[in-house]
Amino acid sequence: MQSEKVGLVGGSPEPVQVRRGPLERYWRIHDVIASGKFPNCSTLAAQFEVSEKTVRRDLDYMRDHLELPIEYDAARHGFFYSKPVDGFGGGPKLTEAELFSFLVAHKAIAQYQGTPFHQPLQMAFAKLTRSLDQQERYCLDNMESVLSFRPFAPEDADADRFLAVSRALQERLVLSFDYRKPGQREAEERRAHPYHLTCCDNRWYLLAHDEGRNAVRTFALCRMARVSLTVQKFVKPIDFDPNKRLLGSWTVMAGDGDYNVVIEFDAWATDIMRGRHWHASQEVTELPDGGSRVRMRLSTVDEIERWALSWGTHAHVVEPKELRERMARTSQALAARYL
Repeated sequence: MQSEKVGLVGGSPEPVQVRRGPLERYWRIHDVIASGKFPNCSTLAAQFEVSEKTVRRDLDYMRDHLELPIEYDAARHGFFYSKPVDGFGGGPKLTEAELFSFLVAHKAIAQYQGTPFHQPLQMAFAKLTRSLDQQERYCLDNMESVLSFRPFAPEDADADRFLAVSRALQERLVLSFDYRKPGQREAEERRAHPYHLTCCDNRWYLLAHDEGRNAVRTFALCRMARVSLTVQKFVKPIDFDPNKRLLGSWTVMAGDGDYNVVIEFDAWATDIMRGRHWHASQEVTELPDGGSRVRMRLSTVDEIERWALSWGTHAHVVEPKELRERMARTSQALAARYL
C-alpha cells in the first residue's frame, strides 16, 4: 500500500465556487472518508466546488492537526481511515436533555451582541454543531422554534470601549476615562485599576480601584466615555473577591452598611415571586393569608428601594427604618405629582 503525497503542490486554478468555511469542509470530507467511498482529491474537489489544492491543504490539516488517521490506498485510488475514528463526529450520542441544553447555550449567545465575546461564541457553537451527527442536527433544528431568550431592555454595547476594558483587565493596565454618575450633567475624569467585569440585569459593570478615591468602585460601562489604556501596570490584590465584594448588594452596588431588610408581599405578588431566587441571603416565610415575608441582609438600601417600589401596593417594607422612611418620602412625592 502506497501513500499519495498530500501537500501544497501545484494544481488547477481556483474555479468559481460557493464559499464554504474550512470547518464545514473538514466535517464533510470526514463524512465521505468515513463512509468507505475512498474519495481522492479530484472527486472531493468536484463535490465541494473547490480546487484540488484546497482539498490537499484540508487533508493535511485534518491529518496533522486533528490527528485523523488518513491514508491513501493506491489500489482503490482514494483515501481511507487506517483505524476507527471516534473523536471527530463519531463521539458519544447526546441525550435529548443534552441537546436542549446545547440549544439554550446557543440562544444565550445573543445576549453578548456588541461585545468581543459574541463572534468567538458563535464560532465555537458552529464548531460544536459540526460534531453532531445528522440525527442530532435534525433534532436540534426542530427545537429551534420552541425556545427563545427575550432580554428586557438589553444594553447597546460599544465594542471599542468593551475591548479597551477587556484588554486592561487581561494585561493589568490602568484605565483612564470620563465617568458620569446617574443624573449628573458633567463627567469626571477617572483613573482606575480594573479588577472584574460583570453583567447584571443586561448591563455591564466594571469593579475597579479608583485612584482618586482610593477605594473600589462600581462603574457602568455605558456611562464611561473617552476610555483609553495607559502604559502603567498595577498589581491586583490577591484578596480581592468579586463575590465577597457583591455579597451584600442587591445587584451590583455595594455599601458600607448592614441592613436587615424585611418586606411583606400580598398573595398576588407572592404567586409571582414564588420559586425565584432573588438574593443569596433571602429567607422566605409563607403567611396564613397567602402572602409572604422576605428577609435578607444587604449593605445598602439604594437598589432595594427601587425594587420594592416596583411592586406598588403589593409590597410593604417592614424593616429597616431607613428604608421605610425613604419609601414614605418617595410615595408622598409621587402622590403630590399625580394628584
